[in-house]
Amino acid sequence: MTCPPSDASAPRTHPAWPDPSWGALASYWYAAARSDELVAKRPRATIILGVRIALWRDRAGSAHAFFDRCLHRNALLSEGTVIDDCLACPYHGWMYDRAGRVAHVPSLGPDEAPPSLSLTRYPVLEQDGIIWVWPGRGVPDKAPHRMPQWQTPGWGAYYMSTRFSNGVTNLVENFMDVPHTVFVHRGWFRSQSKTKVPITVERTADSVLVIYEQPGDSIGFSDLLMNPKKLPLTHTDKFYLPGHTRVDYLWGAPEAPERAFVITSTCTPISPRETQVYTLISYKLGVFNAPARLWLPFYTRRVIEQDVVVMRNQGESLRQHGTPEFHGTAADIIHEHIEALRTWAQDPSGERPAPLIDQAIIWV
Repeated sequence: MTCPPSDASAPRTHPAWPDPSWGALASYWYAAARSDELVAKRPRATIILGVRIALWRDRAGSAHAFFDRCLHRNALLSEGTVIDDCLACPYHGWMYDRAGRVAHVPSLGPDEAPPSLSLTRYPVLEQDGIIWVWPGRGVPDKAPHRMPQWQTPGWGAYYMSTRFSNGVTNLVENFMDVPHTVFVHRGWFRSQSKTKVPITVERTADSVLVIYEQPGDSIGFSDLLMNPKKLPLTHTDKFYLPGHTRVDYLWGAPEAPERAFVITSTCTPISPRETQVYTLISYKLGVFNAPARLWLPFYTRRVIEQDVVVMRNQGESLRQHGTPEFHGTAADIIHEHIEALRTWAQDPSGERPAPLIDQAIIWV
């Protein structure tokens, strides 16, 4: 017997798939967890585009992603355990094999076959220290984003996981926004110097590249550790669909820098106003690589928490006041290009934004 849901506010669409309002943004890979967060016999939950997903590893170490709802009494599978290469429900012990099929039901007799039922499964790929999940319907038609300099000889790297109370578009714009750094991160990342900085903004079919002409710039600790030889700096920011950013500070020749500091963030939408961000900090400091691991995580965590506060501020304003009414100057041309690509990615039935190059002047 099937009973109607008791909650009148229950979703009308199948909860195993993203709401249609996400549009084509469902057809991308999203970071579901760091590789080191998913350990043997301990499933964990993640939420991508409003869909709750159970992640788990089998004995071979391969990751799997199931819709986080047991087919029996709808308990959360992510709070269960892994037994004999199966994900076991914590309520009545129904067990699901790697294909999502019901493999064992403890209440059945030894000669009774379990129901011929299967859970919704999602494609999974483990790459660059991240477990990527494809939450949409259909077969993936693109690869996950590459996280640079992960386990690269001569480089140090580590991840930070951060929850933000704001949407992806606002977050990626924040991560690539230089003017805010002299206020939000004053004294930690950059202080205001009233310096004129020409920028070039190049929009491609799926990215926005920003080049800053400020070879004498510095960030926080950079003069001491990053640039002892006073080499020229190359600073670029880049956005990639659907929600990835990469910020490069390279000292010396850009193709083979002597010193480097790279911040790569990938945004996983939990809901329209909540986002999980996985940030890879990659650094090349020569002999200072090893000691940097002792203090650099504290520094970068302090800086990103400052962004958490200001993004919560903006997010609360948007929740209270409704439709945004943004106004801008030349420095906001970056936001316009990112928003154009994100809007198209959600609904590709419209005209794709054409590639173009813009130039502007900002003061920092």
